[in-house]
Amino acid sequence: MNFIKKYFIRRILKKHAISYSEWHHSTIKLPLLQHLSNKEKVQLRKLSTLFLYKKTMVGAKNFKITRAMQITIAAQACLQILNLGMGAFNGWVEIIIYPGAFKVNRKITSANGLVHHENNTLSGEAWDRGPLVLSWDDVEHESYNLLPGYNVVIHEFAHKLDMLNGRANGMPPLHPNMPIEQWSQTLSQAYELLNNNLDNFQHSYINPYASTNPAEFFAVISEYFFTAPDILFQYCPDVYEQLKQYYRQDTLSRAA
Repeated sequence: MNFIKKYFIRRILKKHAISYSEWHHSTIKLPLLQHLSNKEKVQLRKLSTLFLYKKTMVGAKNFKITRAMQITIAAQACLQILNLGMGAFNGWVEIIIYPGAFKVNRKITSANGLVHHENNTLSGEAWDRGPLVLSWDDVEHESYNLLPGYNVVIHEFAHKLDMLNGRANGMPPLHPNMPIEQWSQTLSQAYELLNNNLDNFQHSYINPYASTNPAEFFAVISEYFFTAPDILFQYCPDVYEQLKQYYRQDTLSRAA
């Protein structure tokens, strides 16, 4: 990091710092943060400050966004990039927050060229080079209650990490010491096994939504990595190991 960049970061951290009282009030009830070391919490607060400086949160349908809401979202989003840095969230700015689940109407073109309309009710959505959209009802419920395998903030921001390579396909930019072949083979085998189990009506160790496509698989296993690492490690240790290398965090040891 060059001198000028360091200077501007220090300036942002000083001028726009999240106060200790704001930070404590907003994060004390977030289960995902309770096992962080003091050093990690300090780093997370710095990243969250930079995050809130660089990103814009707006409420849909005149929904009022409070400071506590902003910090709640920023802290969990930045937990994912704790050892990756703010650059992992480059290329987009806006976060749109609905008061509750929102409806999306789209035209879908099938493989044979037929066009049909889909109406879905969503709790979150991430657009390539565009905004990230969240339902506050879902954020609030999944932030203040540790639900194994469920955290809409983790899920949607995992999509943003995935999209750094140009499109969401389950392949975020890997670190130089991570062989692409090993990542691809490990996650592909787990994805295929999940789909085979579901096709044969067998029990799934993770949310079946992960079988939708490789992008959703990465987002869902990221949810497990942070909210239920014991489950992910028990049923798919190789996948856990890949995420441990990618996120540069050992969430299983942290939670022990």
